[in-house]
Amino acid sequence: MLGTDFTTGSPNWLDLGSPDTGVAAAFYDAVLGWEFVSAGPEAGGYGFFQVDGKTVAALGPLTDEGATSAWMQHFMSPDIQATTVAVREGGGTVRMEPMDVMGEGWLAQYTDPQGAEFACWQPGKTGGLQLTSADNALVWTELHVADPVADIAFYSGLFGWRSAEMPAPGMMYRVLSTAEGDQQDASFGGAAPFMGEGEGERARWVPYFMAADVDATVTAAKSNGGSVVMPATDLPEVGRIAWLADPAGAVFALLKPDPRM
Repeated sequence: MLGTDFTTGSPNWLDLGSPDTGVAAAFYDAVLGWEFVSAGPEAGGYGFFQVDGKTVAALGPLTDEGATSAWMQHFMSPDIQATTVAVREGGGTVRMEPMDVMGEGWLAQYTDPQGAEFACWQPGKTGGLQLTSADNALVWTELHVADPVADIAFYSGLFGWRSAEMPAPGMMYRVLSTAEGDQQDASFGGAAPFMGEGEGERARWVPYFMAADVDATVTAAKSNGGSVVMPATDLPEVGRIAWLADPAGAVFALLKPDPRM
């Protein structure tokens, strides 16, 4: 599971671009108990989602014309300039060149060769998320693309990720780990192929938030303007999961881990 001792390639930041940050803040407060704290007048409406005073994610307004609301997964880069070169050499696209974010760190945004958008954060004064693998915090992140093997090779070229096959109903799932330490202990996410046409079947990263009660959280989401993308279901040796969309259509998932994990 995720921690906050970030190494190269660790998921270390997560933010939501929304057309109405007020609506988004109210939704996630009602569903996940998140408090929104503004980063200040100079931040252009950007701010932090917190649980017990610890940052679990962030929120900002959409700034690009035609952009749709979505969660953006960030990975830790110790050298964001070198990562940017590696993205281009690996067949990815640089959507936003590295920029210094007021001394807090360096940010760049990319698209991988199969169309999944992601970002990198090189820590400065801000190292990354302050709470993970706890109720209502990020616990897993998942890549959905047409060819996971090819895309994993791209990310391995950037970060040195390792992967392990895990058979799942109707597909081969691949568990992703950072380059350092025991492979199982260093796992942070997975990669899965498209299962067919329809909602959810486009290249993207999907964040999973830990839920003490998945079904109650699904009910809260529906009661506050969200929708169900994939109903709550039990996965053997994984736990209970569900996929949801917030009122603006940003997709995220819930996970109550199997206690035997």
